[in-house]
Amino acid sequence: MYTVEEGHDARTSISRIEWFSPAIKRTKRVNVILPVDYAMSATPCCVLFMLHGYGGNRSTWLQRTQLLEYVRDMRLIVVLPESGRRWFINDHEGNRYEDYLLNEVVPCIEERFNTIPGRHGRAIGGFSMGGAAALFLTLRHPDLFSVVLSHSGAFEAPLRVGDPYEAYRDDPELLMPSIRSHECVWGKPGSDTRRAYDPYELIRNTDRSFSIRVYVDVGLDDYERVVRMNRNVHRALLEYGIAHEYNEFPGGHDWDYVDRALPTSLAFLCRHLPCQSKVAPDLVTGAKNCGKDKIPARKEVQ
Repeated sequence: MYTVEEGHDARTSISRIEWFSPAIKRTKRVNVILPVDYAMSATPCCVLFMLHGYGGNRSTWLQRTQLLEYVRDMRLIVVLPESGRRWFINDHEGNRYEDYLLNEVVPCIEERFNTIPGRHGRAIGGFSMGGAAALFLTLRHPDLFSVVLSHSGAFEAPLRVGDPYEAYRDDPELLMPSIRSHECVWGKPGSDTRRAYDPYELIRNTDRSFSIRVYVDVGLDDYERVVRMNRNVHRALLEYGIAHEYNEFPGGHDWDYVDRALPTSLAFLCRHLPCQSKVAPDLVTGAKNCGKDKIPARKEVQ
């Protein structure tokens, strides 16, 4: 049974849905952003599932970015689930967040809201661990998602050994797990979980009978390891012919960077899903940035 609470401002509503999750074995909640003049009788909407970074929750995107403003005039439902310090994967300790998202959250949204059914109206994105998980899930389940958006994706988490962020541990803003926390999710090097989500094996072996579109960006001032792994994934996507756009922007591994990059990824989304509203044509060109200066990019498109 689902419990639904709704909040509204002048032009947007946010639903909060909760239910007892069989996969996670406790009550879980998601926030759902509904578009302008949403109604069950209106034109069906595309759906974007946005995954937070390490330690986040279902409200992080609303609190740390202008996502609500950016999507306000789009024909798009945005779903904000939460996993805290766990990835949206079926992890080493038995937390089955992949099953929860795919078998519970996705069907719940299609059942309760007026959506374009199937993969052609569905996208997934995220920041850091959320960006990497979005790509992993799309490559593992290309029958469910047609577009993926990744900001500063931590793609090589399954390959991590030790603590490559040890030098930054005194920084209270560090968004990277310790060795212990990391291995709770992934297991020791060589574990079955790590092998199941190896990004390069996923890219190599994904089902190419499904067409997917991938957006990847990273900040030039991000941790060197994160910049390198994003470039590695870009090269792998090129090698295996997976259509994508790759950007490098000024900025670090933080929510300020993500907020500035979001209009570009959402413009990519609008080019590949029918979610653009006639009242926000500037977003399609990537020009809308809610009063902030547009950031220059090093862009490669394949």
